[in-house]
Amino acid sequence: MTLQLHRPDGQGGLEPGPAQAPNWRRQLRSPRWGQGMADKQLPALANPEMNPTSTLRSVLFWLALAALTFVLLVAGYGTGFWHAAG
Repeated sequence: MTLQLHRPDGQGGLEPGPAQAPNWRRQLRSPRWGQGMADKQLPALANPEMNPTSTLRSVLFWLALAALTFVLLVAGYGTGFWHAAG
């Protein structure tokens, strides 16, 4: 027994619709993801919100942050603002 779609027959009754086995996998594939495209290649999708930072700039940022933290700790302990427990 299969489930069929029933449609009105125009006389107040219902008649079964055509029992077709649609290819539901084809409906799940979006052409923008490459599978449905003729050459099977993904399209180039630009992301205007993403501007990657260069490696040199990011390394310099983290080194500068580490140096600033070190300077603040040395200055804090050197002036007595912080003092070691003991």
